[in-house]
Amino acid sequence: MAASSAIASSSTAFINKKDVGLSAFSSQSSFSVQTARKRISKKIVSVMTPQQTERKPATTGSVKTGMTMTEKILAKASDKPDVSPGDNVWVNVDVLMTHDVCGPGSIGIFKKEFGQNAKVWDREKLVIIPDHYIFTTDERANRNVDILRDFCNEQNIKYFYDIKDLGNFRANPDYKGVCHVALAQEGHCRPGEVLLGTDSHTCTAGAFGQFATGIGNTDAGFVLGTGKILLKVPPTLRFVMDGEMPDYLLAKDLILQIIGEISVAGATYKAMEFVGTTVESLTMEERMTLCNMVVEAGGKNGVIPADKTTYDYLEGRTSVPYEPVYSDEGARYLKEYRFDVSKLEPLVAKPHSPDNRALARECKDVKIDRVYIGSCTGGKTEDFMAAAKVFLASGKKVKVPTFLVPATQKVWMDVYSLPVPGSGGKTCSQIFEEAGCDTPASPSCGACLGGPKDTYARMNEAQVCVSTTNRNFPGRMGHKEGQIYLASPYTAAASALTGYVTDPREFLQ
Repeated sequence: MAASSAIASSSTAFINKKDVGLSAFSSQSSFSVQTARKRISKKIVSVMTPQQTERKPATTGSVKTGMTMTEKILAKASDKPDVSPGDNVWVNVDVLMTHDVCGPGSIGIFKKEFGQNAKVWDREKLVIIPDHYIFTTDERANRNVDILRDFCNEQNIKYFYDIKDLGNFRANPDYKGVCHVALAQEGHCRPGEVLLGTDSHTCTAGAFGQFATGIGNTDAGFVLGTGKILLKVPPTLRFVMDGEMPDYLLAKDLILQIIGEISVAGATYKAMEFVGTTVESLTMEERMTLCNMVVEAGGKNGVIPADKTTYDYLEGRTSVPYEPVYSDEGARYLKEYRFDVSKLEPLVAKPHSPDNRALARECKDVKIDRVYIGSCTGGKTEDFMAAAKVFLASGKKVKVPTFLVPATQKVWMDVYSLPVPGSGGKTCSQIFEEAGCDTPASPSCGACLGGPKDTYARMNEAQVCVSTTNRNFPGRMGHKEGQIYLASPYTAAASALTGYVTDPREFLQ
């Protein structure tokens, strides 16, 4: 069955699109936002309830139109009763995150524009997480962390997850690892808030029902000084995913299906809202995977409505009060996609684009040189549990070098301590050792972006790799001639066992 056959329908959901001008919000449109507003203003979209005689005029409020989750969050953060796609609004930022790659540049801009002795707008709303180029002897990379440390000491930053001993990460109690996973684990992701980060995959946090997106160093420097940012309100694409999730699928397959359907430019500066029974059944870590890769479709942000799963995850992680928001029944969507997840098959994204979608079984003749399991997309506890499940079911040893890089120190500890269901009490690390995998490495972004040449598992020669990371452009993971097949931890583990791109159903059914 072709993967695209899983699409049940694709429909626009703007109210009376002939009147409001759907194309005005398209990235390919020749209409201006101003033109779209003029059209919308001619259409009555709601009617105010007649005023009661005993009510004072000041309490009647204004006419309210339905808003999406993203629009509601930005309206609240900009102190406006409502916003519409295309509006430019000054947004109050709840959390700003930066790391060792972009932090020094953002700090430099902040000091240049606000003064060498300026103070950040709120020392408790800034989260600084070294994670990219950590376990390396590269002096410039190490210097980046030193700059972060000096700044945090100067500003008395509350949430700085420092690392000093590069020889033994466990000797650093504050060190966490990959920023996007650490943000969630440390309770910085909360429904209804605005979280910005100097990393494109900050959109991961949208899994918690918040507006989360990546920004550049210049914007980050401005936020450091003011706590505000000027944003254009994006229109929203709605993805309805229903059906029981097959045992051989993971959220990585779902997002690869979506990106393959709409392309790497299909959500350019748009919000991607995920709903449906399948999404509701996902764990928080799987929801994070889904939102993590919206930027690979060009998305401004991804967002999932908060529910009991969200609240249970947050319990004990944060004491900061939060207020979840939900899309109104009359919210306007640019387009709606519907998927029957029960009909999907395991997928990969072939080189060199995340939208180069193919069924895993269609690539069975592709011989590989290595497998990499890690990153913000595929280095969470449940990702390693999934890989261990495949190794356990096969009882075989890997045919190619298989590198394991836990995202955070907590994930590393889980790999060594949590029993894998059905294993008789064995941990992931024990199963990985029996399968002949490399010993799980120190938690960090590892080789995902490439990094210095001594980065663990970096491709320093042209090789073919099946990876749980999120990008397979030339040069990712190191060598510009390397070939990366993006896959779920299930598919990555199955491929490690055969030495070829492999459908995980070979071992899971």
